[in-house]
Amino acid sequence: MGKYTGKNVVITGGSTGLGLATARLFVDGGARVLITGRGRDALDAARAQLGDRAVAVRGDASSLPDLEALADRVKAELGSVDALFANAGINGFAPFEATGEELYDQLMTVNAKGPYFTVQKLAPLLAEGSGVVLTTSVVNVLGMPTLSAYAASKAALRSMTRSLARELLPRKVRVNAVSPGPIDSGILEKSMPAEAAEQTRAQMAAQLPMLRVGTPDEVARAVAFLAFDATFTTGAEFPVDGGGSQL
Repeated sequence: MGKYTGKNVVITGGSTGLGLATARLFVDGGARVLITGRGRDALDAARAQLGDRAVAVRGDASSLPDLEALADRVKAELGSVDALFANAGINGFAPFEATGEELYDQLMTVNAKGPYFTVQKLAPLLAEGSGVVLTTSVVNVLGMPTLSAYAASKAALRSMTRSLARELLPRKVRVNAVSPGPIDSGILEKSMPAEAAEQTRAQMAAQLPMLRVGTPDEVARAVAFLAFDATFTTGAEFPVDGGGSQL
């Protein structure tokens, strides 16, 4: 019997990075986990890693029809949900003067609209005492160049954490947020050459009080704590950032 045996978990954006690490933690603990993602190849690879207790569903977490279909699939596969990690999101870098409407709308649609309606569509399936976790970012409290629109989308999520926590209290559902700082999730290697990625990682580490970047597993453990163990906590944001936003 694992710690999460008998528990049902849904993770949007669960095929890579922080979502996949969190799915692996829950599956290893005995939970049944349904993950979503937009890329079929990444979903299939994640499903192969996670094994028989995982279900992989292709869908766009910012599309209301996809979210309605997801709710139907979750009800069919799991029945009820003990933990929802609304994690799907995208990055976007551009100086303020060069940020266009298309980038701004894309960031707000995926990072703010998506999680909002993910929680709304799955709320009827949340069990009493369940936990919802949203993914914000340290940039919602730190003014950082080239990230103004992205930071605004994550600040919107921080506000939603409080509002949804209040609205779901009558159903005894907790809503909290995990706020990652620099995490070695493989994103850098996907967006730049390997040497540049290593230099960027070293620069980020040097700016943090703990002098290193974090790992996806460290974020996953924070998500699990908020989802299941933090039973007297709601509306809170939990930084996982090596002290970068606190010290």
